[in-house]
Amino acid sequence: MAGVYTQYFQKSKVFLYPLLKLKKGIDFVPEQTYIAWDGLYQPSDYKFLCLYNAKKNDKFLKFEATFIEPHPALEACFSLSEDQHLYVFDMKDFKYDYKMFIRGRYSRFSIKVKDLIEEFFGKVGNISQYITSFLNPEEYHEQYAEALDVNIKVISDVYELCSPPDLDKETISVEVPDQIKIFNSNSISLDKL
Repeated sequence: MAGVYTQYFQKSKVFLYPLLKLKKGIDFVPEQTYIAWDGLYQPSDYKFLCLYNAKKNDKFLKFEATFIEPHPALEACFSLSEDQHLYVFDMKDFKYDYKMFIRGRYSRFSIKVKDLIEEFFGKVGNISQYITSFLNPEEYHEQYAEALDVNIKVISDVYELCSPPDLDKETISVEVPDQIKIFNSNSISLDKL
């Protein structure tokens, strides 16, 4: 490993995106991912949101029809603009792991989820090594203590080697479309439509 990774990165993109089982290297990947939508979804709703920046041309429509629309966890699709599309996936099948994700307890992910994440990132390269250290931290405590020049007890007391998700950065803050506001309203009146 090339050293300790200290910069913030979008945790949902690393730890939740692989759970969708979309193969690495497909034509489109999310520009960003989130676990909440300000005013609509909270982290406790077990959602995973993928924001794509792409024109809905033939290539993107084929990607959407092949990988997104048939996905069993897909719950909703929203066009935020001509070039921005948000897809909401229900992660309740991974409820335990999602809770561990929110708490930043990546080492406590189930074996199934650890396997999905490691399979997605592969076994070669720096990213793979970082991911492995985040999922199995005790094997790397000594290395991190040395790199940070701290007593190994400090590292082992903290245990996790990756910070918890920043819930503000993991929340998309775009305006909730009017059609959703109307649908979610408890008092829909035909006069207002």
